[in-house]
Amino acid sequence: MAKRTFENALTKLDRITAELEQGDLGLDKSLKTFDEGVQLVKFCNEKLEEARSQVDLLLKKNDTLTSVPFSEGPAASSNNDESV
Repeated sequence: MAKRTFENALTKLDRITAELEQGDLGLDKSLKTFDEGVQLVKFCNEKLEEARSQVDLLLKKNDTLTSVPFSEGPAASSNNDESV
């Protein structure tokens, strides 16, 4: 069996969605297919989180590019406001 990739999992998830939306599957097959879809969603989310942790933002400060981890980028810092 080939190693699962994000792209392959996403393609298979698209096919599963189409099958379920058609409504032609029996109950047992629908539940099995749905469960497979849930597992693929979990896999895709894990891969996206891994990629997110590897992404660095390049910010321009004082005419110099500075590398900043994605989670500490401008959007994240504006969400850290703890005032209620």
